Amino acid sequence: MGRPRTNDDAVRERLVACATEMFATRPQESVTVRALAAAAGTSTAAVYTLFQGKDGLIREVRDQAVAGLFQDLTAVPGSEAALEDLYALAVAYRHWGLEHRHLYTVLFGGAQSFVPSHRIGDRDPVRPLVAAIDRAVVGHILAGDTTLIAVSLWVALHGLVTLELAGSLDGTAAETAFRSTIDAVLRGWATPSVFRGLRRTDPAL
Repeated sequence: MGRPRTNDDAVRERLVACATEMFATRPQESVTVRALAAAAGTSTAAVYTLFQGKDGLIREVRDQAVAGLFQDLTAVPGSEAALEDLYALAVAYRHWGLEHRHLYTVLFGGAQSFVPSHRIGDRDPVRPLVAAIDRAVVGHILAGDTTLIAVSLWVALHGLVTLELAGSLDGTAAETAFRSTIDAVLRGWATPSVFRGLRRTDPAL
């Protein structure tokens, strides 16, 4: 049996939820401790007691975003086919971003941006993508520097998800853009021996 839920737990959850939305939709400098407390129906003292201030609350929101994306990507089953794993991971990344729009915005373009090429530890949310790319390079499926391939794939994924979140892509257009863009990125890094087999038609993507 877990620890009994306390009033502090409830206040913490409300503050994190309000902060996630506010940091994703407003300039960081405009979000004050007073505004955060008012939105969560609590006092400014609670922000300092529970998070040591606004910066601590930003870190908590970002940590939750990192943990959520990491959890979803690591849940993707691995296989012997690194390229198939890369497609599956791209699908999982997109799904998480669309399902958690405010956390995604905070993590990749809101209050505190995350740069995927920077090492942030074993729970780096894009580490599963990097591992699959490593396997593809070792297996002579992709050719190039793993970090450069990872960044180019992330740039494509981020652009696609951002356009979908903004409403600029939806429905069939979004599905087609996703398939064709991921195809193009991977073909660009493919070794000559596998290049011709990289055009995908899988409707699941």
